[in-house]
Amino acid sequence: MAPIPADREDGPADILERNARTFPAKAAIVHPDGHDADGSIRYRELTYGELHDQVERLAAGFHRIGITRGTRTILMTAPGPDLFAVVFALIRIGAVPVVVDPGMGVKRMLHCYRAVGAEAFIGLPVAHVVRVLGRGAFRDVRTTVTVGRRWFWGGETLARLRTGPRAENLPRPSADDLQMIAFTTGSTGPAKGVEYTHRMSAPMLRLLQAVHERDSDDVSLITLPAYGILDLLHGSTLVLAPVSPAKVADARPELLTDALTRFRVTSMIASPALLRVLGQHLKEHRTELPDLRFVAAGGAPVPPDVVATVRGALGEKAEFHVTYGATEALPISSVESADVLGWADGTGSADRTGSADTPRSLDAPGSADAPGSVAGTGGTAALSASGAGTCVGRPLPGMAVRIIRVSDGPVERWTPELALPQGEIGEIVLAGDAVSPGYHGDPAANTQYKIPEETADGTTRLWHRTGDLGYLDASGRLWFCGRRAQRVRTTDGDLHTVRCEGVFNAHPEVRRAALVGVGEPGAKKPVVCVETEPGVTDARWRELVPELRALAAGHEVTRGLEEFLRHPAFPVDIRHNAKIGREQLGVWAARRLAARRRPATTARTWALRAVPLAGWAYLLARPVLPDHPVVRALWWADAFLSVGVHAAQIPAALPRGRAAGYRDAATAGLTMLYGATWWRTLPPAEPARDDTPGTKK
Repeated sequence: MAPIPADREDGPADILERNARTFPAKAAIVHPDGHDADGSIRYRELTYGELHDQVERLAAGFHRIGITRGTRTILMTAPGPDLFAVVFALIRIGAVPVVVDPGMGVKRMLHCYRAVGAEAFIGLPVAHVVRVLGRGAFRDVRTTVTVGRRWFWGGETLARLRTGPRAENLPRPSADDLQMIAFTTGSTGPAKGVEYTHRMSAPMLRLLQAVHERDSDDVSLITLPAYGILDLLHGSTLVLAPVSPAKVADARPELLTDALTRFRVTSMIASPALLRVLGQHLKEHRTELPDLRFVAAGGAPVPPDVVATVRGALGEKAEFHVTYGATEALPISSVESADVLGWADGTGSADRTGSADTPRSLDAPGSADAPGSVAGTGGTAALSASGAGTCVGRPLPGMAVRIIRVSDGPVERWTPELALPQGEIGEIVLAGDAVSPGYHGDPAANTQYKIPEETADGTTRLWHRTGDLGYLDASGRLWFCGRRAQRVRTTDGDLHTVRCEGVFNAHPEVRRAALVGVGEPGAKKPVVCVETEPGVTDARWRELVPELRALAAGHEVTRGLEEFLRHPAFPVDIRHNAKIGREQLGVWAARRLAARRRPATTARTWALRAVPLAGWAYLLARPVLPDHPVVRALWWADAFLSVGVHAAQIPAALPRGRAAGYRDAATAGLTMLYGATWWRTLPPAEPARDDTPGTKK
């Protein structure tokens, strides 16, 4: 079948309704539903006709209980048919689903809900428990619906609303009405509520069609619910993967393989973490997936070895795309695996030169000296290993991309001098019909991330600042160099995380590297944290460090990087299990380096510390001491010294403790125990330095 055409003004509910009328008996959603007697996963189907009927009945029910056009509605339910039916029903009546990733933690999640001021709440019983306990974050909620069994909190149930009458003559939202508020994960800053309008749906579908070449005959396996909504708009059959969306890296590959083969899945979208697990399983078990013709990876930079492994399991005519996007704009660009690996014909042969397992070094440009000159120099993985960054492909039709000079503050308006020429690294900015117009209830974020441009026809065009650093090469390809907030600002200029890390990721015993900075802004010490491949012993790590230093010295972009720390397992984001938590790694690295500066505890030091320990022992012995005036006077003097004097030293001890890598609580506790005999042995805290930004050439 050909894809269902999407008119500019059509919203998701309109497109779903048209799909239901076109093929009502076709499977819309295939989802896990328990286990059979033999332990295998049992699946159930929901047709497009059944899904649309549920949407219409729920829309009528929501409208009847007060969830109407513009009602901001918190949605907390598990991925499954109920989730998709509720989302489309809310959109059908013009209500506004509010989506927050629960993986960000309860405290931050409640902050998001408090900020959005939602008026309705639809969720599982456990979600309602959170609502009841955190009343302050839900003070504006007036209408509640329970997905499942309702307990003591009242309100309606989804089951009851689903059995009500269908929607009749309910008003439909306009193209400019708010369609959804989806919060960013806040992995590199505060979470922000991204606004989507109904007008954005059709342009977004056209962008995806340009990359995926989807049609309604496709069967798609997804691991993230947002992509499932788009699949249903395409008219595809959606298969929900047997995996927790918050733990995709822990997915059982044999269950994924079973779903892929059982339902003859033709397309798949997943995070790099899941594809690493699946690709390794397919490689070890020599499993082929002849029906799978399209795979897309996104959410974080995709390692070349993952690209090569997955591509090797696909048929000759299949495609594997690495996509680049953001919550505010999806997708932005895409690159096919043949370009990444340097396979001229894209057949995916594992014997091709340029394999990601052994990225070749290039004598041609492509390092930090001239990043814009990398066009047409073979596989982008090889260029990434030379410090060029990660190629994310060419911007899609309808997505305007520019590079502007790096600035941490807001930009009031667009001026011609903001734009940088080809090859220069700056911040990536976007404009287009599929780009979110702003953040909900957050004028400060809109000021920071949106740049208005007065066009020649008198209209205003908004440019969205992604917070990502990159450049455009001579052939128009976009290269990602790292997050603006995570660049390491040294006295010699700025170091870009992804560019530097690509050099070390090329080493066969490095699973992944992460560049962080320790110290004050403008004078940070660059540190490379390394997660090694399994089997690398401590002895081998000591041998590996000189090899990494030699690798750094061989590339301009990494020259001078000498500090390498081995980390057991990098912290990653919840949504994709792939974005490295460099902020947490920076704190960890600072403590590791500070620990090296701690002086060894000598016998003389221990002898001095015996004095405050004896004082504490004297205090604790009070019940057995003789009741004599001298003894009482000595006890009170000891109490004053051990408690009062030691406590008074904590403010002076804290800066030294931080400089030595101790947490404040540990510093306070050790100071109370040992007093000056402990904290005065620590290295003095370095004075703060002025911020001296620069750009490393």
